[in-house]
Formats: sequence, C-alpha cells, structure tokens
Amino acid sequence: MLIAQVTDIHLGFEPDSPDEFNRQRLDRVLAELAAMDPRPDLLLATGDLIDRGDRESYERLRDAFSNLPFPVHYALGNHDERETFSAVFPEAAFTDGFLQYIVDAGPLRIIVLDTLEEGRHGGAFCDVRARWLKARLDEAPDTRTLIVQHHPPVEVGIAWMNTDPAEPWVERLGQCLRGRTNVVGVVCGHIHRAITTAWEGTVVATCPSTAPQVALDLRPIDPDVPDQRNLIIADPPGYALHWFNGRELITHWDTAEDHQVLARYDANLQGMIQHMLAERPGAQAAE
Repeated sequence: MLIAQVTDIHLGFEPDSPDEFNRQRLDRVLAELAAMDPRPDLLLATGDLIDRGDRESYERLRDAFSNLPFPVHYALGNHDERETFSAVFPEAAFTDGFLQYIVDAGPLRIIVLDTLEEGRHGGAFCDVRARWLKARLDEAPDTRTLIVQHHPPVEVGIAWMNTDPAEPWVERLGQCLRGRTNVVGVVCGHIHRAITTAWEGTVVATCPSTAPQVALDLRPIDPDVPDQRNLIIADPPGYALHWFNGRELITHWDTAEDHQVLARYDANLQGMIQHMLAERPGAQAAE
C-alpha cells in the first residue's frame, strides 16, 4: 500500500495573485504524484491547507485537488479555520466539532486527528478528542493503525517551531498511544521539514511542505534579540510517500524538481542488478 502526503500548503499567502507561488509549488507536487507508477492509493493533506482561513482559498484548494486519480483525506493545522473549511468541504467528517475520523484503507486503518486550537500556533488535544481516540483504538486493538495529524508531539530542535514536551496535549495524546503495539506510526506536518524520531513506542515522521521550507538552525532563540537568522527558505516543494509492506511503514521524502540523473538501468548495469537480486532468499528458493 502506498500513501502520499502533502502538508503546509498555505494557499492564499498571496491572496490577490492568480499565479500564487504556493499554488505553483502545490501543482508541481500533485502532478508528480498523479503521474507516479505505482500510483498512490490515497493522499493525506495534513494541515495548514490555506494561510488565512478564508473561503476563497479553500475553494482554490478544492479546485487544486479536484482531478486527482486517488482520494484525498484532510487534517487541519493552525492556519486553518473549521467553520470555513466545513462550508467548502461539507462532506468532511467532524465529530464533536473536531475533524477526527477513520479511513479504512484495506491493510491499514488510518485515524485522522484534529490538533487545531484556533488562535494558537502550537498543537492541542483536549479530553474530548482524547476520549474519542481511545475509544477508536480500543475497538480495534489488533488492527494495524496509522495516526495522522498536523502538529508533531515531539521537540524537533528548531527553537521557534518546537513542541514543548511539557505541553499537556502531548501527554494526553501519549496516554492514548502508550503500550499499544498496533500503531505503525504517527505522520505529521507543521515543521516544513522532513524529520523522524521514536516516540511512545512508535515512529513520528513529519513531512516537508509544498510551501517554502523552514531553515535548519538548531541554535537557541532569544525572542528579545532579532539575530538575522534564516527562518524560511525557498527549497523545492516536498512530499512524503509512506509505503506499508504489510509489516512496517517505510517513509520516503522527495521534492518536485528536475533531478540530475547519474545512472539508469540499461544493459551496462543489468549484470549488477541481476547479481543484487540473486542474493536474496526468495531468488535462492526459486532455483
């Protein structure tokens, strides 16, 4: 099974521009995903879908995703606005006022969580959301499950974007996941970078953004001293591919750009490929 992920699209950052930079970057990623072989089974769009919470940007977002050859499942980030999103996407599955729902994806059960607290940059996960998640996990304790949300529940080292591990929502989410052996991973956005770590017995992976990326700077930051550090950089638009092989979830990150090719599978390299594949147990058993 192949799951694509895009995040932190920020449509509407240039609200009056018909050729918006962020829309161009998104379109490049979506075109690449749609042309893939094998094609993704579904696409996760994990929050900060638009930049200012306005209806027009959500309508442009819907238009951008309208002709994809696979279904799209949305999560909300800190730049999103629930009421406006639901007006443009009336089919969205809200529970108790939060965009939280289940996707039955065959070999995987996907649980999409809502970590938005409107007006707050960082994440949130209240008792209502936690009770819903615990009930969903309890009802299928042996089913391989992927958790999807916008905010990562871990400290990433980029001081101005960090999640503080002492934030109550992190512990609340951790209590829901602690000790469960069927959760194959937690995939997030928000940081605008590809990052992975272990947390509560599973893997947390954040996806690079289709919008510009966050600069990698691990120095402490002083809110009273603007030090001219880089914050946002125009690296190529990124995406993730999560491949579930029936045992593990394997995450690949890539960018939508013209890659310089240094080798191709041609007759000159056929012998190398044959030798590599012949070493594998399946090939030996077939002999």
